[in-house]
Order: sequence, then structure tokens, then C-alpha cells
Amino acid sequence: MTVLADRAEVLGCAIDRVDMSEAARRCDVFIRDRAGAQHMAINAAKIVAMRHDPELRALIDRCELVTADGQAVVWASRLLGDPLPERVAGIDLMLELLALAEERGYRVYLLGARGETMRIAVARLRERHPRLIVAGYHDGYFTDEEEPFVAAEIRAARTDLLFVAMPTPRKEYFIGRWGPELGVAFSMGVGGAIDVVAGVTRRAPRLLQRMGLEWAFRLAQEPRRLMRRYVVTNSEFVALTLRDLRPSRRRRP
Repeated sequence: MTVLADRAEVLGCAIDRVDMSEAARRCDVFIRDRAGAQHMAINAAKIVAMRHDPELRALIDRCELVTADGQAVVWASRLLGDPLPERVAGIDLMLELLALAEERGYRVYLLGARGETMRIAVARLRERHPRLIVAGYHDGYFTDEEEPFVAAEIRAARTDLLFVAMPTPRKEYFIGRWGPELGVAFSMGVGGAIDVVAGVTRRAPRLLQRMGLEWAFRLAQEPRRLMRRYVVTNSEFVALTLRDLRPSRRRRP
């Protein structure tokens, strides 16, 4: 089955005009078709990063499903006249797909985080989804020389869904480099989602998420790691959005 894309363009990044249910439906189609498809979650920081990183831009451009991970991206799309319906956060889509995997019997592989964090997360997922098939998992602390062995392990696990919980752009580079050789039906980067599942970090309350302030909640938890990303890249994202505003541009129906 072919999945037709209706995409908005936000600051040079094409993003699928989908809500959560439609995003999950498309993922299910990709998995059933063994499409070897990839999902990309787009936030303000990634839009800024892709403007300075041609390899990252190329990886995003060839993804079969691209969703707005950040509320700021949704707001920008509306200001710029090419509106997205809603935010489809990567972690929320991952949780939807884990429930789908349990229902359908899809084989899941988890890659990333620290070893102990991953073990806790896997144990919690198995409690939450008793019939979930975790085909394998591996921490994210491996060298470039070890990458081929990690890729071979994923392939040997006969993986249907691959979730890669590593920082940007490392997770994108890994999937882009090894994707065709992994034999995976569908893959997606999920950033710090494994840390959240394991209880190492917390998500912002729903109200803050709806207000677009999840970044501030995360910054309060990890100021050293996230300060530059949120202060510098968010400021550049706002500047790019304001520069792209034109009085003559009209909102799409």
C-alpha cells in the first residue's frame, strides 16, 4: 500500500500534515509492507541544525514520515501560513507504536541510553505490555568500530520496529548509515524517551506541553547539557520564523 504524503513546509523543512492517529496508521502500513521506512521527529533545534548540516538535511528529506515534535514548530507553521494540525511528539508516537506492537505481535528492538537505564526501561515496558516482543536491546555507548556488530545484532533479531534513543544527530546518522542493512521494517529516533520510560527524567505536565514550555521544564532538569541548545538554537529558530514572515502570505485553508 502506498502512503500519500500531504506536507507543510516550515522554514525549509517538509513536515507531514498528520495527527497522532494518522501518524500511527501510516507506521502500521510501513511495518506491514516491510517498507524499510524511517520516521523523523522535528523540533526547533533540528530545524536550526539541518540548516548548518547538509547530511542531516538529506537524511530528513528522504524520511517517509516526518512529524512536528515541538509545539514551536506547529506555531511557526501557522504563522507562516502552512499550518500543521497538531504536535506529534516522538515519545508519544513511540508509546502508541509499542501498544500497536503488542497487539500485532511486531518485534521491537531498543537502542540507546545507558545500560542500567535501558534494563529498567525494558522491564517497565514488559510490565506495561506483557505480550510485547522485545527482540533485543543495546545501550547507546558503543564506539564507531563497534557499530557493525550492533547493526548485525539488530538484523539477527529480525526486528520490525527499531527505536534509537541517542542524541541528534548521532541517531539520525546511525539509521542513515545502516538502515538498508538492518532489515528493519520501520525505524525512528526517540531521543531521551528511554530515560523517561525508566524514570531517570520526567516529562513536563500536559499544561506546560500545550503552552509550548516543555523545553523550560527539561532545561530545569538538565541545565548544563541543554542550556546552549535551548538558548542559542531556540533564539535562532525565532529569528528565522520572524524573518520568513511576509504580510502578503496567507494561511492555507
